[in-house]
Amino acid sequence: MKPLLAVTMGDPAGIGPEIIVKAMSDKSIFDRAQPFIIGVVETLKVAMLQTGIDLPIRSIATVADVQESDELQVLELQGLDCERIKQGQVSSAAGHAAVQFFEAAVKLALAGQIQGVVTCPINKEAVHAAGYHGDIGHQEILGRMTQSNLTATMLMTTGLKVAHLSTHKSLAEAVQYVRKDVLVERITLTANCLRQWTGREPKIAVAALNPHGGEGGLLGREELDEIEPAVQQLRQQGLDVVGPYPADSVFYRAAAGEFDAVMALYHDQGHIAIKMHNFADSITATMGIPFIRTSVDHGTAFDIAGKNLANADGLGRAVDAAISMANQTL
Repeated sequence: MKPLLAVTMGDPAGIGPEIIVKAMSDKSIFDRAQPFIIGVVETLKVAMLQTGIDLPIRSIATVADVQESDELQVLELQGLDCERIKQGQVSSAAGHAAVQFFEAAVKLALAGQIQGVVTCPINKEAVHAAGYHGDIGHQEILGRMTQSNLTATMLMTTGLKVAHLSTHKSLAEAVQYVRKDVLVERITLTANCLRQWTGREPKIAVAALNPHGGEGGLLGREELDEIEPAVQQLRQQGLDVVGPYPADSVFYRAAAGEFDAVMALYHDQGHIAIKMHNFADSITATMGIPFIRTSVDHGTAFDIAGKNLANADGLGRAVDAAISMANQTL
């Protein structure tokens, strides 16, 4: 059976509506999955006018109303104030709508009514303005709603997968987070998720924290005191984990096919590698939750919203990845 996927519109004032219209114009998606949108029909109609893309579209009230079709089926939520939202502008109304779209998708996934969630970008400032002060982004909302004890982010692009030890931490905080116990649990999580998504045992390389891998302690002791002991413990547990390898070469080696994934030790270490390798096709997947969730790896891009300039390749890739994960063929 084709997986049933919810695609959330993200912030209605951003490029989410535009990339949905562009991505869903590729009818081959519907040969492999049955996606539906959680968003607003009128906003998507505006995106169609702005892009010149004409798609059949209809509103549905529940997920049970989704039919096997290549039309744009939109699950619309009640009680949202979307009429006063303006493209390209931060607003509490848009932030509230974006969170409500995502929460609706998560509830459906937790109930087993869909096989995966694919998300368009939300804006942190708008979400905060809407009163969600504890939710920085999708990851935090997922942690709250799934009550998962351990979640982490993996970035993917063609030929490269990178998991992250930490993401939304300052650099100083991220360095303090490089501990043996944290590494063991995060790398174990990464191995388990890759095994589930691909159907095979992965080989994971760990990036070093310090220049040249610490030079035997001359440039920092994290490799000696925390990272190497973690790698040794994981190997003793039967996982194919190697490193730490200097960050200026490990991503190149992974892209060349030597490793299935790299564990980056802080946000920019992994994000820069992915986006330099292939920014247009980069996506995000969440590990540690009881369902599939993939996302574009870019923001709401308010500066180009409504101008027909957004690249929808990332959303198409996120849908493709969710399909592959559902079929264990990533």
